Amino acid sequence: MPMLYESEQGNISIALAGDAMITRQMRPFREENFLKMQSLLQNADASIVNLEMLFHNYEMSWQGKSSYSFQVSSPNNLTDLKWLGFDVVTTANNHSYDYSETGFLETLAHCKDHELLQAGGGNNLNEARAPAYLDTRGGRVAVMAGTSTFSDDSRAGHGRLDFPGKPGVNALRHNTVHYVQKHVFDALGTAKVELGYSEKERVAREFVPIASSPPVDPATDLHVFGNHFRISERYSIETQCHREDLEGIAHWLRGAEKQADWRIYGLHCHESGTSGEFHGGSRIAPPKFLEEFARFTIDQGCQMFFAHGPHFLRGIEIYKNRPIFYSLGNFIFQNETVQWVPEPAYSGLSLGHHDTPGDWGWARSDGARYGFAADPVFYRSVLPVCTYSNGDLKDIKLYPLDLGFRRPIGQRGRPMLAGHTVAQQVLKWLQDVSRPYGTEIAIKGDVGVIQL
Repeated sequence: MPMLYESEQGNISIALAGDAMITRQMRPFREENFLKMQSLLQNADASIVNLEMLFHNYEMSWQGKSSYSFQVSSPNNLTDLKWLGFDVVTTANNHSYDYSETGFLETLAHCKDHELLQAGGGNNLNEARAPAYLDTRGGRVAVMAGTSTFSDDSRAGHGRLDFPGKPGVNALRHNTVHYVQKHVFDALGTAKVELGYSEKERVAREFVPIASSPPVDPATDLHVFGNHFRISERYSIETQCHREDLEGIAHWLRGAEKQADWRIYGLHCHESGTSGEFHGGSRIAPPKFLEEFARFTIDQGCQMFFAHGPHFLRGIEIYKNRPIFYSLGNFIFQNETVQWVPEPAYSGLSLGHHDTPGDWGWARSDGARYGFAADPVFYRSVLPVCTYSNGDLKDIKLYPLDLGFRRPIGQRGRPMLAGHTVAQQVLKWLQDVSRPYGTEIAIKGDVGVIQL
């Protein structure tokens, strides 16, 4: 059959970006390296970014949580993301319910008003798991998204014939097992008994049997203090994706394969593995359940997978000739210039009612003495552009980004194509963290290249 549509050629370019925590305009700026970065996004057939930010006009109050970080931006700033060249945003992350269900639904509505397709959130679990479909000259692209870092309140839920579903995010749960030696296991078991938790568990199981924890072999497994422990010769922590969530997500992956030429999955993940140095609260190595889930999406037909969450770059894996980005770090990092913040944000930083949002932004790092603002890894990232030819991945070009480390609060956080020194540092970091996956990144000038 002769070719009819251009998209039948199987040629497409896709640009991916990490977390966009945007609180200020992008349109006024005209630096050469800024506009070159914009051109990369605009020239790609599809450009996708994660929104780790709510967008509303403070019509509602905050969601009760133990944190000093409440992230919200003016809906007008969605215009700037569109101006940069983004077509699709993902909306599932740990800040999705900072301002309750209403704040999240307002964000989804503003995305729609600004003609930004969104994936990862919805009025019920099916909507949250469903793809956002983008039509491009290279074919129809399905973008799906979720988060492994979430509050229980933010999880979307299924409806019934007699009751509507629950709005929220597509949450990927995971199970964690702590392996400990026998003397520690025995001590934990004794503590559980002596502190009365065993008796409390027994009473709860008798009172509501269906709500009790699944049975375990008490000789080898123990549930106590909210954790699962298992006897082992060595100490370790193992994580695994929740089976029910994998099955539910798989239904939508199969459906997307029937309706789209290209499938992409994004996941927000602050959790980390057990190796590598810490930056903030996360280690360099990703958790095992993230590796499991990323490969699962590829096995289910996705052409690529990208993660974000720890705010710094993690490694790249080429799995079955398809790319997995274990964290793309920050794309825009303006979390210190939120216009208004609620009372818990102030009290969480030992600030009082006389303090202002400016004091709050400064106190987050004590003027860049600690926290995110004191570590350059949070202000250096990459913009990958993946090029496909005849349906197969041809190459990935990695454009280093500089987000203005050590610049004043009113300036830092906006991305630029990095100059030579920072670009080389970013690419060498990416080479190092990708080496465990056997991924070779060539450095050509100030651009990284993965050639397939």
